[in-house]
Amino acid sequence: MFTEPSNIAQKSGWIEVVCGSMFSGKTEELIRRLKRAKIAHQQVGIFKPLLDNRYHQNNIVSHNETTISASAVANAKSILELADAFGVIGIDEAQFFDEDILHVVEKLANMGKRVIVAGLDMDYAGKPFGPMPKLLSIANFVTKLHAVCMQCGGAASYSFRISNNTDQVVIGEKDHYEARCRSCFHA
Repeated sequence: MFTEPSNIAQKSGWIEVVCGSMFSGKTEELIRRLKRAKIAHQQVGIFKPLLDNRYHQNNIVSHNETTISASAVANAKSILELADAFGVIGIDEAQFFDEDILHVVEKLANMGKRVIVAGLDMDYAGKPFGPMPKLLSIANFVTKLHAVCMQCGGAASYSFRISNNTDQVVIGEKDHYEARCRSCFHA
């Protein structure tokens, strides 16, 4: 389990990335970290892409229905415009943002903010997804989570699409995807 760094100077910012497959608990971990920051009376700003409206238009909601209030934004630059009052910034579904998210996250961290980003590291084809590889490379802390393979029960790191849609972005959950281990994904 990730424990917040205690050896980083008070005014120093940093970037944390939580990644993994569908159903691995990325959003749940993001919410856990953000709630801990709120308990510590830190000012927390939470954002998600407008595109992700599976469970709620604005709130971030995990698959097991844990929820936290958020602002849905049209693009990454909007986060920068809204983040001044916050010391901790949470961003869910980062794979859906364009490359501007890299500049935004770096700028926020350089302003002394703690930035926590969650997203899929790979798409349904097992390929790096959107800006996530670059976010992983600039992160100070990386947490990769695993789901349970729906075929064999092993550690799953792939999001296997069970529908026939071949678009890279298909918003969905159990109706479109299941978690699979490497072996079952490639079988």
